[in-house]
Amino acid sequence: MALGDAVLLEIEDDGPATITLNQPDRRNALSDEISDGLLEALEEIQDSDARCVVIEGAGGSFSAGGDIQRMTDALEDDMPADDRVRSLERSTNDMMTTLVDYPIPTIAAIDGAAVGAGANLAIACDVQLASDRAAFGFVFRQVGLSVDAGTSYLLPRIVGENVAKELVLTGDIFGADRAKDLRLVNHVYDTEEFDDQVDAFVEKVVSGPPIALRHANRLVGEGLGKSLDQALTDEAVAQGIVFDTEDHAEGVNAFLEDREPEYDGQ
Repeated sequence: MALGDAVLLEIEDDGPATITLNQPDRRNALSDEISDGLLEALEEIQDSDARCVVIEGAGGSFSAGGDIQRMTDALEDDMPADDRVRSLERSTNDMMTTLVDYPIPTIAAIDGAAVGAGANLAIACDVQLASDRAAFGFVFRQVGLSVDAGTSYLLPRIVGENVAKELVLTGDIFGADRAKDLRLVNHVYDTEEFDDQVDAFVEKVVSGPPIALRHANRLVGEGLGKSLDQALTDEAVAQGIVFDTEDHAEGVNAFLEDREPEYDGQ
């Protein structure tokens, strides 16, 4: 399914939904077409039976971040600063807030460059899987800009404030192994095995109880902003909901019968 030519969407019933950023000639920079297409894809997936979302880039790049052509056009048009801010809020900011708050688990499959806002797109997902040829960088300084696309929110929560400042002050580009050391990615796979490894990881997620996993994913994502008492209360509420599902009964029966459970999302 194509959402324009810039973003492709494939949805498997009771399986993954795959969003492919599809402007390889521009290294999948976050153009208006890609930002809008990604938002449209995420909205469409919510009405489906997909159990997780995989975001990937076509043509050997995940995403090169900010759209240089859009920056050039803005300079040539002498666009007022307020208009630039509104343009950013309309596209990139809406996309990032939707992704961070998304109710279905999201997985970034990073094969190639993920830099600038493209790096933020990757770390905004719930899980990050990288090939050993992936490269990362928060390179806003290279085009004379401050940070955007959630850098100041997302990055220090993962790597700590001092490391986040180092990454944005230097704009260094670094490989997948350092990204893993910094906890920016969960796993690094050999490029030749990357697709198979991603498929295997995704299968672990989609074979689980989708209602329970959505609650668990949400609770963990919210946990750092809560007191222990609030976290315990919210967990109890979620368990009360999940306890009444058919998947819970299936899980218990499968355990007692020493077999793999088959969850249907009910």
